[in-house]
Amino acid sequence: MDMWKPYKDAVNTVLPDAKVVIDKFHVVRMANQALDSVRKSLKDKLTPKERRTLMRERYILLKRNHDLNERDAFLLETWLGNIPDLKEAHELKEEFYRIWDTDDSDEGKDRYRYWRQRCLSSNTKDAYKDLVRAVDNWQDEIFNYFDKKLTNAYTESINSIIRQVERMGRGYSFEALR
Repeated sequence: MDMWKPYKDAVNTVLPDAKVVIDKFHVVRMANQALDSVRKSLKDKLTPKERRTLMRERYILLKRNHDLNERDAFLLETWLGNIPDLKEAHELKEEFYRIWDTDDSDEGKDRYRYWRQRCLSSNTKDAYKDLVRAVDNWQDEIFNYFDKKLTNAYTESINSIIRQVERMGRGYSFEALR
């Protein structure tokens, strides 16, 4: 489920023995949002041309390093080599993603503790404060992922299709859409 307390409260009320699993997509998305906020905060330090280029190439920052092609890896290396705060924020994002690259719950928790310590001593810690708070507050439910390996991907995909159909069918009644 999403990190929304009423969802959790409802499940705990109706199914008190259920193990709640927070969808890891919602957690790792917060790491991307933190990195993007650092990118946006750098605009005053860049020339107008650099700002436009970095804005167009933001997807390179948000991709995992192992998913970059040769050109994108070169561009990323250039940006990170010239902007230390961006490099630090990107490394934190990649490190946070590596938490989910293991199948072992204890190792995932150890990786998070290491990441959290590094994050809190970072120059870019303010960008990651919401992520740290979310993981600290929902730690059990987030790390239940390692035991169950469940995500909302199917549900999110169906919801996306429903929204597309609604957009395409503006003006149609509920009955017609259904």
